[in-house]
Amino acid sequence: MNLSIKNHLLRSARVLLVATVGVCAVAYAAPIAPGALAPDFTLRTLGGPNLRLQEQRGRVVLVNFWATWCAPCRQEMPHLSKLYDKYGSSGFVLLGVNVDDDTKNAVDLATKLGLKFPVSLDSDKKVSKLYDLSAMPSTVLIDREGKVRFVHRGYKDGYENTYDQQIRGLLKE
Repeated sequence: MNLSIKNHLLRSARVLLVATVGVCAVAYAAPIAPGALAPDFTLRTLGGPNLRLQEQRGRVVLVNFWATWCAPCRQEMPHLSKLYDKYGSSGFVLLGVNVDDDTKNAVDLATKLGLKFPVSLDSDKKVSKLYDLSAMPSTVLIDREGKVRFVHRGYKDGYENTYDQQIRGLLKE
C-alpha cells in the first residue's frame, strides 16, 4: 500500500473517531442540575388526560419520582399531599411521576393514600432516564420560568420542611 493511501486512511479514521466521540457526548444525558432548563415531557395521568411539563410555565412545579416498592416514597407521599393542599391555590403544581412497571400498583396506592395531586405514569422509564434518576424518591423543584432550582435525591424525615421553605421562596419570586 502506498504512503498516500495510508495517510488518507489514517485521516479518515481520525475524522470518524472524532465524529463518534462527538455523537456519544451529545447522546449522553447530563444529570439534572440547578439552573438548567427542566427537560420537557408529556405523560398520561391516572385521571386519563396527558400532562405536559411545559404547559405549567408560570407556576412553581415540584416533580416527584416515586414507586410503590419504595418505602421512603410511601412515607413521603402524605407530606407531599399536604404541601399540595397548602400551596395548590397559590401557583404551585405537584406532579407525581410513578415509575412502576405495573401501573395497577400506582393506581392502588394513590387511591389508598387519597392523593389529590396529579400522578403521571412513566412505566417505560423515558422521563426517568431524561431526569437521570439515581435514587428513589427523587424530587425536582422548578421555578416559574421552567428552570430547575433544587434537586433532592432520596427522602428522610424532615425533607418536607425543606420543600416547604423552597416552595415558599419560589412562590415569592
